[in-house]
Amino acid sequence: MKKFKIKKGDKVTIIAGDDKGKVGEVLQVLTKKDAVIVAGCKTAKKAVKPTEENKNGGFVSKEMPIHISNVKKVEE
Repeated sequence: MKKFKIKKGDKVTIIAGDDKGKVGEVLQVLTKKDAVIVAGCKTAKKAVKPTEENKNGGFVSKEMPIHISNVKKVEE
């Protein structure tokens, strides 16, 4: 089993990529992909079909995984 120093709820800063310098909270740790999902960082627009809850469908912004080597834990 892999172990990471970053856990759900930790504050991290992005050290590489398009969102370099942004600070956010870890929403999820993906151990199989060695990645994390950070709130408000690396968002992508996804198309959504109309459903009962969402009558019109359209686009939704969704956070995408960031490799764990591209984030650094912020010491508080």
